[in-house]
Amino acid sequence: MSEGTTATRQAVMYCPYCAEETLFPIEGGAWECRSCWRAFSIKFLGLRPAEQSASRS
Repeated sequence: MSEGTTATRQAVMYCPYCAEETLFPIEGGAWECRSCWRAFSIKFLGLRPAEQSASRS
């Protein structure tokens, strides 16, 4: 896969601002909502380390 490919990621299903489903992809991996006319992107930051509750006791 080339860099920037999102084949293994879930597509955005609704706008985080107005909750409508009128989303269209735009250049650079971003999305535009044609209901509220906002543009946004989503970035995966990584996984948080699992808490080790046994070692905290």
